[in-house]
Amino acid sequence: MAFLVSMHSDSPPPFRLLPNPLLDRTAPYSLAEQWILNRGRHLEVMEEISSWPGYEPTPLLDLRPLAKELAIGRLSLKNEGARFGLGSFKALGGAYGVVRVIQDEIERLTQTSGVTGREIMDGAYRDIACGITVTCASDGNHGRSVAWGAQLFGCRCVVYLPPAVSPAREAAIVQYGATIVRTRGDYDDAVMEAHRDAQRLERFVVSDTSYEANVNVPRDIMQGYTVLLAEVLERLTGSDRPTHIFLQGGVGGFAASVVGHLWETLGPDRPACIVVEPDCANCLFESASLGRPATVTNVHRTIMGCLACGEVSTLAWYILERSVDAFMSIADEAAETAMRRLANADLAVPVGPSGVAGLAGLVCIAGDADTRTAIGLDRSSHVLVVATERPTKGE
Repeated sequence: MAFLVSMHSDSPPPFRLLPNPLLDRTAPYSLAEQWILNRGRHLEVMEEISSWPGYEPTPLLDLRPLAKELAIGRLSLKNEGARFGLGSFKALGGAYGVVRVIQDEIERLTQTSGVTGREIMDGAYRDIACGITVTCASDGNHGRSVAWGAQLFGCRCVVYLPPAVSPAREAAIVQYGATIVRTRGDYDDAVMEAHRDAQRLERFVVSDTSYEANVNVPRDIMQGYTVLLAEVLERLTGSDRPTHIFLQGGVGGFAASVVGHLWETLGPDRPACIVVEPDCANCLFESASLGRPATVTNVHRTIMGCLACGEVSTLAWYILERSVDAFMSIADEAAETAMRRLANADLAVPVGPSGVAGLAGLVCIAGDADTRTAIGLDRSSHVLVVATERPTKGE
């Protein structure tokens, strides 16, 4: 179904909302889903990441003025802009993928087990770590996290960037010692080029999207993201828990980590989850519409560059296809409006265009009676959004 919304503008940005036709909120969190994400591995991730220098839970803000404006009961914003000084939630995923690669290789070569990230950081296996090269494709934030993780744990790093990635985002990656390879085509083409070169040059791919030859590391990265949600659930318990969560799309890994953790932890009592994407990079929306993973093109035509993904992560889709309440496709103007609103003096939260997508989706829906009804949004609702990135310096 499609709606046109009027919100603070004579030329309202269009959006589309698709209630998930495959949703089954009563479905159990089965062994298949648990293979991808589970609480046991989540606890291991929490122990590992909380031991890294600089770890602390990111702020959870109560945006009362905006909640009143949107006619909802409460609006909570998880601000990932300060995460490990990297400016993005991706610090939880890419760097964790790096340490898991190094741990596995050390344990394989030494025939030991239980190697910790702290031991690697302290140089106990420096001779092995420095011989490892990790690689990935990125639109910016994931590459920064992988490069930072490589620097932290003492290995080499090569990051593949499509043409649409700005010089400022490239510089933010290079500062952590990564080598940059500029590619042709879009993000998905960069993923495949990084994979081909890794096979030829014996590098380790640390990808946040899964495909046939690459599932274990993306699974680790998704598990890393669950730290973010655990921090939220520690603060918002019982009747304080959100009724709705608006999540950025991309390849689906971030959204799947949140929805999967909620599904396993809360079952059918979990909040309603709405996944938001740019209208020209809405592979999850199109997949839900078709009932199978879909590919979209021309994804470079959006200011939400870190969500400019044309192909769904297969692991993420396995979790999302039955558990997400609705998929949403928004115009760039919606993200611009949401950024301006957050930057106002009464809020003063600096967020990049990709990082504000979830809030932009909420603002669109809040201004339309039909879509509010479709997702059960009213004046008693408590909505959680995640500001997944701060603006990149120089952009």
